[in-house]
Amino acid sequence: MASISSVVLPVLLILLTLGPKPSQSKRVFTFINGCKETIWPAVFPGEYFNGGGFVLKPGQSVVFTAPVSWSGRIWGRTGCNFDTTGSGTCQTGNCGSKLKCAASGDPPATLAEFTLASLDFYDVSLVDGFNLPIAVTPVITTKGNCSAAGCDKDLRTNCPSELSVKRSGKTVACRSACDVFNTDQYCCRGLYGNAMTCRPTTYSKTFKDACPRAYSYAYDDPTSIFTCPGADYTVNFCGSRNPQHFKFSSN
Repeated sequence: MASISSVVLPVLLILLTLGPKPSQSKRVFTFINGCKETIWPAVFPGEYFNGGGFVLKPGQSVVFTAPVSWSGRIWGRTGCNFDTTGSGTCQTGNCGSKLKCAASGDPPATLAEFTLASLDFYDVSLVDGFNLPIAVTPVITTKGNCSAAGCDKDLRTNCPSELSVKRSGKTVACRSACDVFNTDQYCCRGLYGNAMTCRPTTYSKTFKDACPRAYSYAYDDPTSIFTCPGADYTVNFCGSRNPQHFKFSSN
């Protein structure tokens, strides 16, 4: 009769062999500033991302790692001025008065949203308005059909005047219709609080025409939310979402 130790050891070796690989238990996020201006990316919750905020000059990139249990949002801030203690404010995407965000940013802001699990969910949302182009590119580490998400058009250039946020005569962000008009129809609430009654509006259609791979209103799910069974991600500010510009790799 075999001893307990002689049975347990091979079983442990098998479990270790079949268990999650390091790349499956975490995700690597590469942030790239493709903009012509300095930006201040923000993440909430940000415990795995330099506490929630950092500076990124044009052409710079930085890498962070988060566990598959992480769920949160990423956005860019513009026109910021922080002192040596990390205190200050931004023209767009403000999250209080700190470089490292302890809360979500103020609209209008373009959001990249992630829920990491055995099957990741991710999207880029314009529901809270627009302040910077963002492209999310999955770098596939397991077999799967993973798509890019994002908005690579600068919606500030053609923002309707009633939605425009201006600083010194320049449009720095584009608000959502919900934020401006605060009606149930534009905000998908009350009688409009479901997918059947909340339909695209003139404003959301303008956003969707420019950025078909981004959320344009609250129930814009079918063409806006993406999944991937294990990948690292590139978050490119002012970068392209066109799949021909993306380099995928798979096992």
